[in-house]
Amino acid sequence: MTNDRRLRPVDLARAAGVSTQQIRNYEDAGVLPPAARTASGYRVFGETHRGALLAYRTLMRGYGPVTATAIMRTVHEGDVPRALALLDAAHAALHEERVSLRAASEALELLAAEPPAPLPRSGGLRIGEVAVLLGVRTSALRVWEGAGLLTPGRERATGYRVYEPADVRDARLVHTLRRSHYLFDQIRPVLEGLRREGSSAALRAAVAARGEALTARTRVMIEGAGALHAYLDAAKTGPGYERADQGHG
Repeated sequence: MTNDRRLRPVDLARAAGVSTQQIRNYEDAGVLPPAARTASGYRVFGETHRGALLAYRTLMRGYGPVTATAIMRTVHEGDVPRALALLDAAHAALHEERVSLRAASEALELLAAEPPAPLPRSGGLRIGEVAVLLGVRTSALRVWEGAGLLTPGRERATGYRVYEPADVRDARLVHTLRRSHYLFDQIRPVLEGLRREGSSAALRAAVAARGEALTARTRVMIEGAGALHAYLDAAKTGPGYERADQGHG
């Protein structure tokens, strides 16, 4: 596609709902191909830049600004196969999240259904012992406690934390959910439901919500990949395009 219509930075800014300074930043970052300049030094954009901008903004929704910027910069450096490899890597990471969610769901159901397991010794465990048992740092346990997710008791004489079997079970649940990228606000109702009713309904709801979020992200990523394909097809950007097109046809 040729730049058959001259566009100003403000024209692109309005099309994407950003500031004109952001358009300049996008060009500097390689998100947009280099713009022509007038004799007085003003940037002159065209339809190719508009296509790049819209492709980037769509990619950003699903892949995030860092990956979207890397993809567009790589395209404009002429290495389309590498840009497509970045897309592949993002989809592979999302697949791993799905696999992790499935495994976490199974593990969490077992944890929630079983009564708290007996501890290695009576009298409860100290925070360092729980950290070793779970394979986490003591600082993580303190953060979870500060967020209201854990409520271990305290020894009267020393003030040291004492983790009873139920506390250790809760810590296991938090650890498993955090590894699956759950936020504290998503974990809290799960623990409250287990403590209050011994019910795993909140747990199933949280897992289902996470699965729905992954599905929604997949759809947005597909939309972003489609926008990039449309841009490449229209602009034929970079000497690697033909090779990439043949390899993915």
